[in-house]
Amino acid sequence: MTKAKCKVVVKGELCKGCNLCIEYCKREALRIGDELNLQGYYYAEANPEGECNGCMVCTLLCPEIAIEVYSEGE
Repeated sequence: MTKAKCKVVVKGELCKGCNLCIEYCKREALRIGDELNLQGYYYAEANPEGECNGCMVCTLLCPEIAIEVYSEGE
């Protein structure tokens, strides 16, 4: 049984850098970026070293609804 890979997309302009998504992601699929958005926050971004399994915990925790998770198929 092969698990589908997933892709995390963060809407950087909505993110306020609360880091809840990063703290609760067990797969380290997210990290804090090194650029500021227009609001002056360092925002979350997909971590190329992590591996999203599509659990969607990040989307449920995000108070700004700034995260989307997409399946990339098998």
